[in-house]
Amino acid sequence: MRYHGSLDFHRDMAERIGILAVNFGTPETPTARDVRRFLARMLRDPRVVELPRPLWLPILYGIILPLRPARVAPKYRQIWSAEGSPLREQSQRLCTALRSVLAQRMMAPFSLEFGMLYGTPTVAESLHKLREAGAQRILVLPLFPQYCGATTAAVYDQVNAELARWRWLPELRFIAEYHDQPEYIDALRESVKQHWREHGRTEHILISFHGIPERYFLQGDPYFCKCQKTARLLAEELMLREDQWSVTFQSRLGRAKWLQPYTLETLAAMPGRGIKEVTVICPGFAVDCLETLEEIAVENRAAFLQAGGERFEYVPALNARPEHAAVLAQLIARHCQGWTPVELDLHPAPMPRDASA
Repeated sequence: MRYHGSLDFHRDMAERIGILAVNFGTPETPTARDVRRFLARMLRDPRVVELPRPLWLPILYGIILPLRPARVAPKYRQIWSAEGSPLREQSQRLCTALRSVLAQRMMAPFSLEFGMLYGTPTVAESLHKLREAGAQRILVLPLFPQYCGATTAAVYDQVNAELARWRWLPELRFIAEYHDQPEYIDALRESVKQHWREHGRTEHILISFHGIPERYFLQGDPYFCKCQKTARLLAEELMLREDQWSVTFQSRLGRAKWLQPYTLETLAAMPGRGIKEVTVICPGFAVDCLETLEEIAVENRAAFLQAGGERFEYVPALNARPEHAAVLAQLIARHCQGWTPVELDLHPAPMPRDASA
């Protein structure tokens, strides 16, 4: 057996913590060709589609990939910016903000790299950068607050697949989830309150998460429960009554039964139930992407208004907000404890006292 990607051992190499932040992925360009490459890589992953390969691959290559990219590419073009993919741009901006926060709190050298499951930079490429920087301890941070086999576990798979090629392995830690961390819930609450202050409050808030096939949940995936807990904690922080909020799941693919209730159907039915104003937030997305900017803020908005709704508000993802970077920095600090002689300053510097007090 050959082991690739060797790195010479240097006894004088300085201690360094490596942090790998990982998001889902995006096409390189909003063209049908690049969308096809992105979908092929994503939908080939057994974590994403848990069907036997002899059954699934003919469907993927014979039906989905010849047809779907041409339908999806225009959706990407609607949200593409001068900087490129919103998911990549916002993720990189978030990592820049996170480096700044960590630089003020880390008591030892560190390097932070961003990678994507199905896009560039890849998980493997980002791990190589951390190794070249001399990281002997690596903390992996999947940017998926709610654990799911199709996302969080896919990060674990790719990290381990790359490390299986290394001779000198770093000490490794992995953050599986942060769906109920108080700092994360506080940041979500403040994002909703800020949106209400700027745009006005609506009578109902819809908390929408990305869906997965229902059978994944029935086979033991805890994702549904994690989403419900995030939603409940957020509703409690916003002091909402039971009739003022609801949870739904979006982004279905295929004919199988997915987690319910479905976001699109729920929004289309709301005006008939007397709910004419709604605010939608998607706490499962660390940064905005196709599923929030186009599916929610365009398609779902249109369905709600066409059904008789009068006002639709979308609360942007936490993106690169300072509060988001602070949440992730605290999460990283907590998970890096005990890595000696490297230590982290877990306590923020005291605020200067008012001289007039």
